[in-house]
Amino acid sequence: MERALGLDLLAGPRGGVTPRVPDADAAPLPLGLYVHLPWCARKCPYCDFNSYVDNRGPPFRRYIGRVLVDLDQELRALAARRPLASIFIGGGTPSLFPGPRIQELLDGIRSRMVLEPGVEITLEVNPGRVDADRFAAYRAAGVNRLSIGVQSLSAAQLLRLGRLHDPTQARRALVTARAVGFENVNLDMMFALPEQTLAEAASDLEALIELEPEHISYYQLTLEPNTPFRACPPRLPNGDLAADMAAQGLERLSQAGYCQYEVSAHARSGSICRHNRNYWRFGDYLGIGAGAHGKLTWTATGAGPWCIQRTAKRCHPLRYLAVRPGLLVERRRILTEQDCVIEFALNALRLTQGFELTLFSQVTGLPWQRIARTFETAAQDGLLILGTDRLVPTALGRNFLDDLVSRFA
Repeated sequence: MERALGLDLLAGPRGGVTPRVPDADAAPLPLGLYVHLPWCARKCPYCDFNSYVDNRGPPFRRYIGRVLVDLDQELRALAARRPLASIFIGGGTPSLFPGPRIQELLDGIRSRMVLEPGVEITLEVNPGRVDADRFAAYRAAGVNRLSIGVQSLSAAQLLRLGRLHDPTQARRALVTARAVGFENVNLDMMFALPEQTLAEAASDLEALIELEPEHISYYQLTLEPNTPFRACPPRLPNGDLAADMAAQGLERLSQAGYCQYEVSAHARSGSICRHNRNYWRFGDYLGIGAGAHGKLTWTATGAGPWCIQRTAKRCHPLRYLAVRPGLLVERRRILTEQDCVIEFALNALRLTQGFELTLFSQVTGLPWQRIARTFETAAQDGLLILGTDRLVPTALGRNFLDDLVSRFA
């Protein structure tokens, strides 16, 4: 799905030990907020996200209260006290939460933080868990962008994927969203599904395009560790066929007016997901909720390097609810200079339209010369185009992105 958990790039000591971090002036970077709501009605066999099933009913009110306490803990850092450019409510299945709880969540955020004018507020939705009243309540609470997990519009494929909705419900979800005023909607779709043919993948995508969403996340099904699909793999298209599906999909999306701005993200004019774009540009974001990840930058005051910290919250929601507020963080890591180089490349090189050369120094505090030679060599090898003020990956570089990023290690 169109996820905004941040990248799991954490390593090192676990537990509640807090490294000493200078409370310097906040870095001049955009700031996003990710909120993780971890429950699902049923766990899909391909899903490796931090999600859980609670047949007794999730403790919605208690959990929202804890998430706001989590935010209070985050705001103890001076670098976190910046206006929010985006909020992304992901999961799990956030649409399990009733409208009043989402209202409580967003009211709590607004009472604690300044929101930039026109702030983007996204909520992920399962097509089988919504109705007009619930959508209207989300819109009234301030949500202005929906991300709907369609995954396929083939009834047979939805059954294979373990989804709870059918194609009719998926289409109805978008119609309902439009009816209550949502003008910015993302639809997720996967390809290279079990036993899927090239023609079937094309037909599935065509049906999605006909719905005319503003944004489409189009990505290949992969067998992730610790999932039922990995333990008992379905019959998937081979690598060559999957590559053909990707190529035909990119061509069709472009023809339909969707610009590919990231590996799996396609948007019509003015509809790029600002929250996720901030990730790819190595921006900052707070992560609250069970298993949420965050990244925060402190700029140097006077001499000395910048400090960039990654955090991850306790994963299981019951543990997250049980611990003292000061122990909500399970893992912390201060990035080394080499970490910054690798992680910047890992993120920014996903942007198909590239980035300005000044971005590296703006988000890391390091000089461009630190990575210039690696980029120059990659340009000589045809993996990217290096201009006087901008860098853009070539089609070859995008196809061999892992190899390109590995050069920075």
